[in-house]
Amino acid sequence: MVLYFIGLGLGDEKDITVRGLEAVKGCRKVVLERYTSVLGVDKEKLEAFYGRPIIYADRETVESEAESIYESAATEDVAFLVVGDPFCATTHTDLMMRAHKLGIKVEVVHNASVMGAAASCGLQLYNFGHTVSLCLWDKEMDWTPSSFYEKVLYNRKGGMHTLCLLDIKVKEPDFAEMAKGRVRYLPPRFMTIAQAVEQLLEVETERKAGAYTKDTMAVGLARLGQPSQLIVSGTLDELITVDFGAPLHSLVIAGETHPIEEEVLAMYAITADTPRAAPPSEQTQHDESGRDGEQ
Repeated sequence: MVLYFIGLGLGDEKDITVRGLEAVKGCRKVVLERYTSVLGVDKEKLEAFYGRPIIYADRETVESEAESIYESAATEDVAFLVVGDPFCATTHTDLMMRAHKLGIKVEVVHNASVMGAAASCGLQLYNFGHTVSLCLWDKEMDWTPSSFYEKVLYNRKGGMHTLCLLDIKVKEPDFAEMAKGRVRYLPPRFMTIAQAVEQLLEVETERKAGAYTKDTMAVGLARLGQPSQLIVSGTLDELITVDFGAPLHSLVIAGETHPIEEEVLAMYAITADTPRAAPPSEQTQHDESGRDGEQ
């Protein structure tokens, strides 16, 4: 019996590899992790294409109830599906290690991820430094993490580019409702590039170490690998004004650039036809309004 870790790529149900699809079709149990990233299609399309029912696994399932995934692989083939590549998130490495300790056979089917697809913006992967994650802040709860700043500063001092992975919130508990005895979850939220830039600049204003300025060159990436993919380059200040549309978004802060990189950045530069966005503060209000029903 085998526990398969299968990457789904970045686009839709057809981005799975032939080897990955064959593995899925041979599994009795198929689990889709849906909190480190999301695919551009719903579960029903995946089930129709893969020919197998799919079980959703949220953060609680993967991190606190992982045994429900890997212990099944002791008696039947299990597919653990991950958007992008299986091992771009450390949680999945932990799942593999637990299975290995129980003597469960593990096979990995890799696929495209944002870590490689980011090079489509023209900045060469060899020149990237640390990748950082930016979290959606909650100023009401005084939760404004900025640990990313030191890594961006380190990269920039070395002339390296920085890939910023922007936060997603899926099935987050509504603690106010839970205090009333009702189990409810907040609606999904996805950080936009404008929100990320606003937080970046606020942290620079506080730290004042010169990691970047509003005039630092950067590239906004939206829906990489999908037909509606959008790539726009400009200064951080300029990218705030761009409407990148639906999630998922990523951001690259440029370091020192080669002439070839600069040519590609110019190809993606903001023009009069670039869609424009509402101010970041208005986007935040829109994303955080409303609640899901009881689950």
